[in-house]
Amino acid sequence: MPEFCKVEREGRVLCVTLNRPEVLNALHPPANFELEKVFDEFTADPELWVAIVTGAGDRAFCAGNDLKYQASAGGRIEVPAKGFAGLTSRFDEAKPLIAAVNGIAMGGGFEIALACDLIVASESAVFALPEPRVGLVAAAGGVHRLPRQIGLKRAMGMLLTGRRVSAREGLELGFVNEVVPAPELPAAARRWAAAILECAPLSVRASKEAALGGEGRPLPEAMAAPSEGMRRLVRSEDFLEGPRAFAEKRPPRWKGR
Repeated sequence: MPEFCKVEREGRVLCVTLNRPEVLNALHPPANFELEKVFDEFTADPELWVAIVTGAGDRAFCAGNDLKYQASAGGRIEVPAKGFAGLTSRFDEAKPLIAAVNGIAMGGGFEIALACDLIVASESAVFALPEPRVGLVAAAGGVHRLPRQIGLKRAMGMLLTGRRVSAREGLELGFVNEVVPAPELPAAARRWAAAILECAPLSVRASKEAALGGEGRPLPEAMAAPSEGMRRLVRSEDFLEGPRAFAEKRPPRWKGR
């Protein structure tokens, strides 16, 4: 059993809860390597189609890197190949990831959320990349993902000051998809997951792959780029099931193959 996170399967959905509430779910190397294994197993499991990531307790999603642990280790930083929480450098993950942000999402915690495809936040959620305030840089993707998601000038307003942003402002800036009262957060994240599961899983993965792969490219180049996800989709049973179910006026029965 994992030591630093809780893992629950709910049908096609994997719910991963960062579980170090005594340090606001800040992560140290043992937790990062444990989470890398958890998400490796999620990626490899054909029965799991969506993952939800959240934090234990009601105070924090994740306060980022465990600086006290790092200081006790002589300042050494050890991060797995797939990045902070085993997610921030997982560039080939085709399955959808949902961040259910239930409080503080600072530094690496915000970078975990930015690495997810959707962010659902409680009204009490707070986001920031405060690394410059402690002599660091948001190098787990924050300095790159935030400008791409909300635009350079808006991102610079956060990156160069380390200022805190509320969930509502995050919604206005465009990196949050929905804000809900704290008690409704788990249900809201599962509602988004259920909406994704109504769609063909290979279509969802091909769409994510194309959107991320074409980011920053000229439109003709992006549209012409070869897509392994699209090739898998057109060879699949689900590619036939969708039109068939539409013609027969019934819900499709997706197989993911």
